[in-house]
Amino acid sequence: MKEANLHFDVVIVGLGKTGLSCVRYLNKQGLNIAVTDSRNEPPELSTLINEFESIPVYLGDISTKVLLAADQIILSPGVSLENKSVKQAINNGIPVIGDIELFCQKATAPIIAISGSNGKSTVTTLVAEMIRKSGLKICVGGNLGTPVLELLNESVPDVYVLELSSFQLETTFSLNAHASAVLNISPDHMDRYQSLDDYISAKNKIYSGQGLMVLNKDDDVVYSMLDDVRQTVSFSLSEPVEKDFGVIRENDEAFLCKGDKKILSQKELIIKGEHNLANALAAMALASSVNVSIDVMVATLKTFKGLEHRCQLVKKINNVSWYNDSKATNVGACIASIKGLCDLGEIILIAGGDSKGADLSGLKPVIEEHVKKVLLLGVDANKLADVIGTDSLYEFVSDMDAAVERASQLANSGNIILLAPACASLDMYKNYQQRGDDFVNAVNKLESC
Repeated sequence: MKEANLHFDVVIVGLGKTGLSCVRYLNKQGLNIAVTDSRNEPPELSTLINEFESIPVYLGDISTKVLLAADQIILSPGVSLENKSVKQAINNGIPVIGDIELFCQKATAPIIAISGSNGKSTVTTLVAEMIRKSGLKICVGGNLGTPVLELLNESVPDVYVLELSSFQLETTFSLNAHASAVLNISPDHMDRYQSLDDYISAKNKIYSGQGLMVLNKDDDVVYSMLDDVRQTVSFSLSEPVEKDFGVIRENDEAFLCKGDKKILSQKELIIKGEHNLANALAAMALASSVNVSIDVMVATLKTFKGLEHRCQLVKKINNVSWYNDSKATNVGACIASIKGLCDLGEIILIAGGDSKGADLSGLKPVIEEHVKKVLLLGVDANKLADVIGTDSLYEFVSDMDAAVERASQLANSGNIILLAPACASLDMYKNYQQRGDDFVNAVNKLESC
C-alpha cells in the first residue's frame, strides 16, 4: 500500500548521467518527481540540486517507502531488478521501466540498435560514421556517450544509432528497431544474472518488433535467435551466401564481401584482429539497412582507427608493441583480443580485476596456445591463476606500474604486450577508461626513462 502522506508521479532510481537525464526529461512534463540512490553522494547530486532544488532526494539506500509511493518507477541501468526494494514495488503492481523505454515511446525516426557482449561501441561508432558519410543526419547514444533522452532535445534525425546494454534492455518493452543486432554472446555480468540464460534473454529483447534482424552466423547462441518470419541478414568470418556478409579467403588474404562480391581486403583495415573483421562485417550489414553505399562503407573502414581502450596500439618501443584493450572486461573479449593479435607476435598478457562472478575457465586453452606470460593483478588474480594452472605461465604484480615494468623486462623484440584484463576495473579504478589511461601512462614513462 502507498503511504497516505507520500505520493509521486515518478520515482527515479539512480542519480548518474542516465538518472539526471530522466529528471530533466520528466520535469518538463510537469510531473511530481522524487529521486533515490543507494549512494550518499551519487555523481550528479550537485547538478541536480543546482537545477532542481525542490525535487526531493533520498540517499544512502534505495527507499522502499519512496518506491511504494510512486505511480511509476524509472530504473537506472546500474540498478538490478532484483534489488529488494524494486522487487517489492513490482510485487505491488508499480510499473518499472528505464530511459530506453521512455525514449522508444517518444522517438519518431528509425532506430538502429546494437548489443552484444563485445564490440558494441566499435560497431555503433562504425555504423554511425557510415550513415553520416552517406549524407543522412544521425543521433548516437545509449550505452555509448549521450543518454538517449537528451537526443530528444535535438531536431529529429534521419536515423538514431543506439548502443544498448543488457541492463538497459531489461526494462525496455516498446523497442521496434528498424534494424538490430546482438553481435555475440559470452558470459558477462554473472554477478547480476542468476544464469547465463537470463543474460541471453535480456540481450534477445533487442530483436523485439518487426525490423531487420542482423545475426552473427558464427555464434550459435545468437543465430538461434533467428525468427523465420522476419527479414534477416547474417555476417560470418566464413564465405557468405547471397545477401549476407562474410569473408572470402584467397592466397593467404582475406576479403570482406557481400555474397560473392569482394568489398575490400582485410589488409586495408587499420583495426586489427579477427574480432574487428567481424565488427566491420556487422557494421556493413546494419548500415545497408538504410541504403548506405558500398563505396561509403569502404571509405569509412579504410580510415577508422578504432576506439580508445579497445585493442588500441599505444606505441612500439624497441620493436615491442604495447596494446591497450582495457575494455576487455570479460572472458570473451579477452579471448578475442588474444586471438586477434597472436599472429603479430608472442604475447605477454596483463589481466585481472573483478571477474563479476564469471566462469574464467575458457581462458586456459587460449592462454596456453598463444601467451608467453600472464601478469596478474587485482582482486581476482588468484582465481585467474587457478584457471591458468601452470606456475611458470603467470606472475602476480601489485599494480599497473609494476605490471608494465615487469612486462618490459620479459619482452623480446617482436613481442606484443597486451592489457586485456578479462575482468571489470572497479576493484582498483573508477572505470575501464581510467585503467587504460593508467596503462598508457605507465608505458609512456618507460620510454622517458
